[in-house]
Amino acid sequence: MQNDVLAVVNGVEITEQDLQNTIRKFPAERQQYLRTENGRKQLLNEIISFELIYNYAKDNHMENSKNYLAKLEAIKKEMLTQTAVDKIMEDAKVTEDEVKDYYNVNKNMYKNPESVTAKHILVDSLEKANKILEEINSGVVSFENAAKKYSSCPSKAQGGNLGKFTRGQMVPEFENVAFNLEIGTISKPVKTQFGYHLIKVEEKEESSIKTFEEVKDSIKRGLLQERQAFRYNQFTEGLKNKYKIEIK
Repeated sequence: MQNDVLAVVNGVEITEQDLQNTIRKFPAERQQYLRTENGRKQLLNEIISFELIYNYAKDNHMENSKNYLAKLEAIKKEMLTQTAVDKIMEDAKVTEDEVKDYYNVNKNMYKNPESVTAKHILVDSLEKANKILEEINSGVVSFENAAKKYSSCPSKAQGGNLGKFTRGQMVPEFENVAFNLEIGTISKPVKTQFGYHLIKVEEKEESSIKTFEEVKDSIKRGLLQERQAFRYNQFTEGLKNKYKIEIK
């Protein structure tokens, strides 16, 4: 990319690189507009306006004003404090072995819960449910086509497909049948607060422990945050003995 000069304000060049650097400070969705012709023109005009106001402030010696000096001191204090915090946190580290040890001791915290993938047909009466079940069992219609034809659930458009779900995501009556039903079989009508369901289980996954590779990054982040918090509190408590505090 050529670093063309786009404007010169009181002897100071505003280049293409300056414009691109400014664009990158905006959220991604805003950046799309700022890279258009109109967006670039507007942003360049804002940068020029900023430079003009800066020159005005310098010419009027505003860097000596109480307001400017107070804001500058506040910024310096914030930056210096953050620099000190970063220095304190340098001592907080977590090793790979510590992460592995934590995983091995706390494996039960990293379970993939038992899940079921199922389809269903929902109707408003037991009579309808039994009639549909009879049609499916006699081969008149497939479960999926019956769902599209008869079901009152929005899942009918996908042949009754509810996708994968774990315990606690469905009403108890539905869940109890789904998790105990054999794969490929169709349940008898199941009554819930929504009506009568015919359930067909497509797939089941037993509860399992996530691998170390799956969770090591999150474990490391958690341990590091705990260690940093402990280090921060320990350090500040020590400073309370060094500097005078008056709480009124």
